[in-house]
Amino acid sequence: MSDMKDRVALITGASSGIGRATAEEFAANGARVVVAARRQAELDSLVAQIESRGGTASAVRTDVSDSADVERMVSYVIETFGRLDYAVNNAGIEGQFAPIIDLAEEDWDQVMGINLKGAFLCMKHEARAMLAGGHRGAIVNVGSVNSFLGAATGSAYVASKHALIGLTTSASAELAPQGIRVNLICPGVIDTPMHRRLRADIGDEVYDQGLLPNVHLRRAGAPEEIASAIVFLCSDAASYITGTTLTPDGGYTLTI
Repeated sequence: MSDMKDRVALITGASSGIGRATAEEFAANGARVVVAARRQAELDSLVAQIESRGGTASAVRTDVSDSADVERMVSYVIETFGRLDYAVNNAGIEGQFAPIIDLAEEDWDQVMGINLKGAFLCMKHEARAMLAGGHRGAIVNVGSVNSFLGAATGSAYVASKHALIGLTTSASAELAPQGIRVNLICPGVIDTPMHRRLRADIGDEVYDQGLLPNVHLRRAGAPEEIASAIVFLCSDAASYITGTTLTPDGGYTLTI
């Protein structure tokens, strides 16, 4: 991995799971890190952990579905560290899974507000900051294997993740000529709090006999494995990669 010393990374949804692991990976590669989420206590814990290992980090509580909050978040990055080089738009929720005939409009709006509108708002302000800084940058949006696959009763979540493909490729077409690369990463079965809620809902037997056999590696991935892929996409080692989708899923989408 290329040296990220003196570079600045912003990670949303950083209070747990993939976001937390990604912040730790950036810090391990020398980047100064700003972590954002709605849960301040978890963010403070993450900052303390990064600093205890010799890294540099700061936290800003943010609701990515709120335009003013997102603008404030990006301004905080610039005010704190003077620049923005890497942005990882990871904040997301699974929302309410229900048959489409029963899904409440407010549940649909909540998922779209965070998963899709949130990514749009973040990219809008992140790209502005990168362009104003006059240097190259990289943005990674976090989708899911459900960016390609449907799921019964999961229409809001699946639609929001599908839409990230179009949002990412369009933003890449706009921003690449100006030196900003934009990519999408679509993790599979990863051991995160969201994943554990899914496992509790479907039960261990269905999980072990119905889900895992579809993963070529026959196991759930670790958040750290996704974090490594995200940091790679931001690094100079991926300098010719933009507008693409990387799918670290242990082979899951090849089976379904």
